[in-house]
Amino acid sequence: MSRKVVRSSKFRHVFGQAVKADQCYDDIRISQMTWDSNFCSVNPKFVAMIVDASGGGAFMVLPLSKTGRIDMSYPTVCGHTGPVLDIEFCPHNDNIIASGSEDCSVMIWEIPEGGLTSPLTDPVVKLEGHSKRVGILSWHPTAHNVLMSAGCDNVVILWNVARGDAVVRIDTVHTDLIYSACWNRDGSWILTSCKDKTLRVLDPRKGTVLYEKEKPHEGSRPVRAVFVSDGKILSTGFSRMSERQVALWDPKNFGEALTLQELDTSSGVLLPFFDPDTGVVYLCGKGDSSIRYFEVTDEAPYVHYLSMYSSKESQKGMGYMPKRGLEVNKCEIARFYKLHERKCEPIVMTVPRKSDLFQEDLYPDTVGPEPSAEADEWFEGKEAPPNLISLKDGFVATTKAKEFKVHKSLLKTTTASAGNQHDSSGVSLLDPQCFASVLELTTPARKRQRAEITREEWSKNYSEKTFVNF
Repeated sequence: MSRKVVRSSKFRHVFGQAVKADQCYDDIRISQMTWDSNFCSVNPKFVAMIVDASGGGAFMVLPLSKTGRIDMSYPTVCGHTGPVLDIEFCPHNDNIIASGSEDCSVMIWEIPEGGLTSPLTDPVVKLEGHSKRVGILSWHPTAHNVLMSAGCDNVVILWNVARGDAVVRIDTVHTDLIYSACWNRDGSWILTSCKDKTLRVLDPRKGTVLYEKEKPHEGSRPVRAVFVSDGKILSTGFSRMSERQVALWDPKNFGEALTLQELDTSSGVLLPFFDPDTGVVYLCGKGDSSIRYFEVTDEAPYVHYLSMYSSKESQKGMGYMPKRGLEVNKCEIARFYKLHERKCEPIVMTVPRKSDLFQEDLYPDTVGPEPSAEADEWFEGKEAPPNLISLKDGFVATTKAKEFKVHKSLLKTTTASAGNQHDSSGVSLLDPQCFASVLELTTPARKRQRAEITREEWSKNYSEKTFVNF
């Protein structure tokens, strides 16, 4: 009689546990929007959550150490005029966060060290190019200052954030609403899922379709997809009978799924989070009270169910901590920040080990915060494989975080947005950029009075002496 051999895996006994009540972030009014994004972003310094706000959109950024009850008057980032739909921290600078909103704009914010002390209303950069609400944001994993945004206008835009430029605009590929968009590990491909029931792998610099798969899931409800190891694609969706499914695809042979498994009959969209270091994918359903995790391997059936973390309360959103923010001495392999109705609860995933020594098999070299290329280099075609770091002694920033520099002479100034657009040549003391700075210092009435002055009038009629005495 043959015995069934159980597949060996060091992640079979991954143990999920919520932190104690005093380590949660309490009394936060999480956004009531029905949009299917994470609503939360986290890095080794801060946790950010989209919150309810009157008269516009706002999100809250808290230092990780600021646990417990959060005061109602705690300052928020509140520069959008419509509800915020998605937020994401920059992987190369922990103080920079991007937000997309119903007001059709993307804004880049710089969070001060130690967190906010007053409401933040002025972004470092405002990116305008979408004609409908912006619901998806994703920073390039290895190139500095490259941001992807996708809007309800069915357009994907790649921005050079430091210049405020929309460098690549992909507006002819998607025929309907874009459900998800993400990069592969080195940022050389983009993967999108769309309401037209098609998965597409795109060349980000050219905006062309490399591979596509129609109807990865038969159902009409939203599909999500992420790249996993070896360029394969994991998708979550619904069957014709509205059962939730998870499938694995090889984009170079998109005809048949490598595996397709049915999970349950819940209605919430499954948000996948993939850890390339361990090969574990976590599925968090909106409205679920559980997190399922699977191991993706090279042998059939490719996607192996490991276990499930369950709790009593359902989740409105989920943040996922980068690997460098984990506690390696406690064998922590993942940490989620689960959003409830009125609080944020960290959930720690650990692999139980008896030894206190560094577990090399759990922590191979992982992606560090140092970018491999600048935005201009990447858009010109430079390949940018990730810079890896060891977590042996825990993550320690050896170099200063990549400073966020805006090429101000290349951005539209406050004057330009009033209808006076200018080129970027000949930056001097008499440049409109200086003029805009002066306007900021004058009274509102004076500002309105002077806003009519064109660049030519300014340089012709106002000497440096006048500028000083303005």
